[in-house]
Amino acid sequence: MKSINLMGALAALALGTAQPALAQDRGDWPSSFTVATASQGGTYFAYGNGWANLVADELGLSGGGEVSGGPYQNMALVHTGDTAFGMTTMGPARESIDGNNPIAPGVAMTNACAMFPMYQTPFSITALAGSGITSVDTIPDGARIGFGPAGSTSDTYFPRMLELLGVEFERRNGGWSDLGGQLQDGLLDTIAFAAGIPVPAVSQLEVQTGVNIIEFTEQEQQRIMEAFPLAPFEIPADTYSTLQAPARSVAMWNFAIAGCDLPESFVYEATKVVMSDNKRMVNIHRAARSTVVENYDKNTFMNWHPGAARWFNENGAEIPADMIHGG
Repeated sequence: MKSINLMGALAALALGTAQPALAQDRGDWPSSFTVATASQGGTYFAYGNGWANLVADELGLSGGGEVSGGPYQNMALVHTGDTAFGMTTMGPARESIDGNNPIAPGVAMTNACAMFPMYQTPFSITALAGSGITSVDTIPDGARIGFGPAGSTSDTYFPRMLELLGVEFERRNGGWSDLGGQLQDGLLDTIAFAAGIPVPAVSQLEVQTGVNIIEFTEQEQQRIMEAFPLAPFEIPADTYSTLQAPARSVAMWNFAIAGCDLPESFVYEATKVVMSDNKRMVNIHRAARSTVVENYDKNTFMNWHPGAARWFNENGAEIPADMIHGG
């Protein structure tokens, strides 16, 4: 009995010393956190809520996703500390860091740091099969083009891209499903999508009326990439029944972001939860197939959070010190 009591006392002593150490390790952690996503029904909302809940469960914290206005607002929310984490595309991130975020012009949002790569958002153009539009240079002057929701990544960058390529157009905005209906009814000439593929509106149009998926030429692709923070992309042939071969396009990377002043150990552990088991992330959303270590280099300008950078560098990345916040 004495032996048992002694063992119990030793165990209690060990537990008593371990608990303060754990408390000390997490002493500067927030008790809860929020991930800024976007509107309901989109990829950001599903993906963001998924990884927020995963991190909360694994780390024993209260956390979840929050509806927001998307990439630009998310940069602002994380920069000001209104949310701990967020999600952004690299174009809005670049503009925000440079002080060109339309939410707060002139404010350099440098307190938002890179956390991990998410996935690519391809840019694609769709026209009706009977329109005669088969390439960018066959889009007629004054074409009515739908660019998606006002202020979205598509609405921000696609008009600039087409202007660069010499296209003259009338700008229209709306939800993707609504724009698809307008295209089918002859109220639009094309739709310029920046969205995960397959785009449901395009798949529906294929069944109902038939479409042309417009690819960029090599020269057009190169000009666009030189002017904007975009990467080369091919829309796989099996994405749409219309395609007989992969379609040349461009895409913008999406990254998770974290407040640069969040505790290093907290962001390290949150990054580890997301990045250590890709199958678990893919179960949350198929787009997470690109949420892998190898894609860390798709961020070429945003400072990394020290905690995220430490995890990546321990797992095969080579993030230089001058790209780490405070480094």
